[in-house]
Formats: sequence, C-alpha cells, structure tokens
Amino acid sequence: MDTDVVVVGAGPTGLLLAGDLATAGAHVTVLEKRPAGLSNLTRAFAVHARSLEVLDARGLADELLTRGQQVTSLRLFQRLTIDLADLPSRFRYVLVAPQYEVERLLRRRAEEAGAVFRHDTRVTALAQDDDGVTVTTADGPDLRARYVVGTDGARSTVRDAVGIPFPGRAVIRSMVLADVRLARQPADLLTVAAANDSLGFLAPFGDGWYRFIGWHGDRDVSEDEPVDLDEVRTIARATLHDDFGMTEARFLSRFHADERQAPAYRAGRVLLAGDAAHVHSPAGGLGMNTGMQDAANLGWRLAAALRLPDDAADAVLDGYEAERHPVGRQVLRTSGGILRVATLPGPLVAAVRRSVVGLVSRVAPVRRRAALTVSALGVAYPHPRGAHPLVGSRARDLPLEGGSRLAEALRAGRFVLVAPADAPAPGLPAAPGEVDPAERVVVRRSDGGATALLVRPDGYVAGAVAGA
Repeated sequence: MDTDVVVVGAGPTGLLLAGDLATAGAHVTVLEKRPAGLSNLTRAFAVHARSLEVLDARGLADELLTRGQQVTSLRLFQRLTIDLADLPSRFRYVLVAPQYEVERLLRRRAEEAGAVFRHDTRVTALAQDDDGVTVTTADGPDLRARYVVGTDGARSTVRDAVGIPFPGRAVIRSMVLADVRLARQPADLLTVAAANDSLGFLAPFGDGWYRFIGWHGDRDVSEDEPVDLDEVRTIARATLHDDFGMTEARFLSRFHADERQAPAYRAGRVLLAGDAAHVHSPAGGLGMNTGMQDAANLGWRLAAALRLPDDAADAVLDGYEAERHPVGRQVLRTSGGILRVATLPGPLVAAVRRSVVGLVSRVAPVRRRAALTVSALGVAYPHPRGAHPLVGSRARDLPLEGGSRLAEALRAGRFVLVAPADAPAPGLPAAPGEVDPAERVVVRRSDGGATALLVRPDGYVAGAVAGA
C-alpha cells in the first residue's frame, strides 16, 4: 500500500477527515484537482453551533471566532426570527465566516498531523479488491490504498467510478452569485429575504466585500448567460428592498441548486461524504456544516477499521451510513422546506407562509426545535434497545476537574471515559469501534453529575452508567 486512506477533494469535509485520520496515526493522502494555493469557491458563510463544537474538539474554534462575526438570532424573510441565545452549547450563535477561513485552519491541522497533499491531480478511475483500492489519476502514478473517501463534491468522480447513483432534481435554476462592494451597510449581518417569488442572501467576507446570492422567479436562463451588476441590483431590490449602493463587482456567475442524495454512502472500500453524498439548496446554510459532521463521524471509524479484522471493520464502517444517511435526508427536507415556504408563488402559499412563520415565532417549543434543527445540536443517533437513555445523544461539553472541558479531552481523537468526581472509574465495556479500551482518555467531571459516560471521538455518547 502507498497509503492507508486516499481522500479525494480538499474542501472542508475532506480536510477535516484528513486531519482526523492523520491525528489518529493513519497515513493519509489528499488528492485535489485544483492547483496548490488556488482557493475553493466560497459558497458557505454560516458555521453553526454543532460545527463549532466539532472544531472546538479539534482546537480550532477559538481561532476561527477571531476570523468571523457572531449572530445570535437569525432573521429570515423579514418575518421569522430564530433566537439562538438559549442553545444548549458554548456557541449560542451562528458564526459568519467565509469558507476559506474554515479551510485554512483545517488544512493547517491536517498538514501538521502528517497528511500528504497532491494538487493538480485528477482522479479518473478506481479499482478495488479484497485488500484495497487502486486509484488511477490523469496526472501521475497510480496510488494503492486500503480505503478511498470521495469528498469531491456534487459531480463526484469517486461516486461515479463505483456506480453509486445520485438521484434528485434541480430545485432552483439560474441563481446569481456575485461578490460586490456596498455603499451602505445592511442592518443585519446576515440578510436573507424572499419576495415576489424571488430569493436574496447577503453576507460579508469581512474585508469590505459582500457575497450576494439571488434568484428571480421570472428569470430562467442558461447558466452560460452572462451576469451583470444591473441584474444583481434588480434582484437585490426585489428581495432585500435595497441594493445598498452596489458599485463594484469582482466576481459574477450563475449556477443552479439541486436536491440529491446517494442511496448508499459506501461501496466496499470506497465511501462518500459531504456534497459527494448529498446536495441541497443553500437555504439554511447547512451544506458545509453537514459535510464536516459527516467527516467527524467517519474519521474515527476509518481509523478503527485500519486496526480491526475485516469483519469487525465492516461493521464499524456500516455504522457511518446507518447514522449519517438519515441526517442527510433530514437536511434535504429542512433546506427544501425553507426554500419552498420562501419562494413558492400564489395567495394560498402566502397564507401558509404566514401561518408557519407565526407558529415558529409564537410557540416556544416549536421555536426551540427550529433552533436545534438549524444548528444541528438536535442530531441524535439510533438508540440501542436496553441501553442507557443518553446513548446515541450528543455529549454536552462538561466541565472537568482541573478546569478543562470535555471538548479539550476529545482533542486526542480517542474515546473519553468521563467518571464522576468522587467515585472509581467504572469498567464500561468496549463500544462498537473501540479498538482497545486501555487507550481511553480518563477524566472526571466537576459538575456534580453522578453518571459515568463513554464518549466517542466525534462527541456522541457510546455508553453510560448511572451513579448510585
């Protein structure tokens, strides 16, 4: 084998995965078709609370906070406000930070952990057997790896090479994307609006430039049709009711948004994550976040599979699809629901829109559920029959003896046993995917809780024992 794992694609999903694997001691090679130093197209700006927790467990969140701006409530479509101040997290907000800032931190971590990057490398074919996968590229020698992960986006070469379909459809055509300067600042840091069967989104890069994404329901043209600043201003005025004095554009483009999901995230020794596994509309800002959370789930599983016999490795890897495929399906429903409520025309839909907005705005449990859904803090995995009620749920960032937190203990990339302060550490049995219980990080909680927890490297509870 030339390497343990080949990761195809160096976006946020692939970078987080490569860093997790390299931190766990695996040999990782990242193949990226872009030249070195060429930034990915930034379409994502919202880093939600659960993703910030994922980054915190890798020692990156605090630095990213210095690169972005915090939004404690989301105001959508002029009428709906989702308050994030009560989220059960250290991060009770959305961080507005461009995707390239997230990628910069994740890449640095992956390189420092030993991941190898090959740029200008385009994958053309895969061939797998019982022992590994041969990766053929157009720009260099073949690579032999035990596993391959496709994080290469909606047009994934890896997904196509193993014959996994990607059913779905385009939900919005001819969306306009523009990087602009403004003469007047918007009142909100994130501006999202819908009007006249159209959609508008405005967010800051933080350097004086703003990203505008817009769609006009009456204009369905080819993606090859040029975009000019006048069209951008027209859509902004129709949706945001102001073009904020757009005077300059450094980038103009047109694209479409699909809703698609692969029916399987695994074909033998080849796996999919991020946009290669699921794509959806930009409504809700869920894409980059869902992909990074895919990677957090898959990374520790692959690291374990490299050390386990084949039968045990298969069971651990099958757990990735079992847990993340339903999450991807829910994300498609959430983003699609937001989009349809915002943009479908007609008086009946307008009445439904007002009802939905009113329900979420007035009813506290519904408002809380909306915040947990958008932030992904509400994601929980299947609960085995007879297990402690906490198994499968996200572990809270508990305070620990010595002044540290659970997120800091998770930075080692291993299972963490959280014992009560004044009791012996319990002998919880090995969890699925835990290669050696002797490698656990053992810490003690300082919040007075009497329940012992075994926490997976991705921050979910694998086992628990109630105290006396």
